Amino acid sequence: MLKSSSKESPEKNLNDIHIHHPILIMPGVKGLNESEGEELDQETAESDKSTNEDTDSSSGSGSEDDSSSEMDEESCDKRRTECLQQMAELERQFVHMKEQLYEERSSQVDSRLAEVKTGIAIEYTQPLEELRQNLENRLEVSDILKELRLVNIRHIHEAENQASKQNLESEKALLWDSIKCDLEDKIRRLEEDRNSVDITSDLWNEQVNHKRNKRKTDPHCLGKRKKPVTVNGPYIVYMLQENDILEDWTTIRKALKASKQSSEYEFNAPEQRVSARFADGKLLFKGDSYRKGETVFVDDKMDKPWL
Repeated sequence: MLKSSSKESPEKNLNDIHIHHPILIMPGVKGLNESEGEELDQETAESDKSTNEDTDSSSGSGSEDDSSSEMDEESCDKRRTECLQQMAELERQFVHMKEQLYEERSSQVDSRLAEVKTGIAIEYTQPLEELRQNLENRLEVSDILKELRLVNIRHIHEAENQASKQNLESEKALLWDSIKCDLEDKIRRLEEDRNSVDITSDLWNEQVNHKRNKRKTDPHCLGKRKKPVTVNGPYIVYMLQENDILEDWTTIRKALKASKQSSEYEFNAPEQRVSARFADGKLLFKGDSYRKGETVFVDDKMDKPWL
């Protein structure tokens, strides 16, 4: 029993070594680890085979058992030493690969930092290009918007200018029409006044001539005396004959007619109407009464009186 336990202990120690110290597989030493694993498997198989042979031959002799147990212990120690050396080598390779990886990553970071500082890094150039493209698009849109707004303002200005011109022309036309209507109305009234004065003067002459002829032909009126005229109210009686009054009125009318022909019409002149009549042996002109021999002034409100 002791022999069997001594024979089984190396296998347990190997299994413990494989469990507690697994083989690390690194990117650069994969083939090495695989070859070492195959050697370990071969050695384990050989040790198992030798152990089986030892167990088979244990029934032979006691001397052979003692020699085989010593060989198993030596092989286990040798195998343990080899495994420790492999673990140390693997740790050394791991540290070396770790340092190499750190150096590579550090060099990459330094190169990227240098690219960023110089402005050629992709992380910098790509967003910068996008920003430049957006800037160009916005500038183009702003230029188009500016042109459209300028055109709109120009159109509004032209429309307002055209509207003001049309308003001015319409106001001019209305003012011209109103002035024309006023002038036509004044001319029409003056024509009516002239016609009425002419008709009145003609009728007055006819009446005067008819009365003169009647007095000359009527024998009864020759010997009769003229009766005094009874006047009621605050009237001023001028001793004027009808013929004298008519002559004065004709002179005034001729002077007015001559002044109208010699002077032009004033558009802004106020409307003037001449009102003259004969009543009770007096000439009533613009609220004043005149008799024969008096001087009559007619003012046209332009500081140019007519005599």
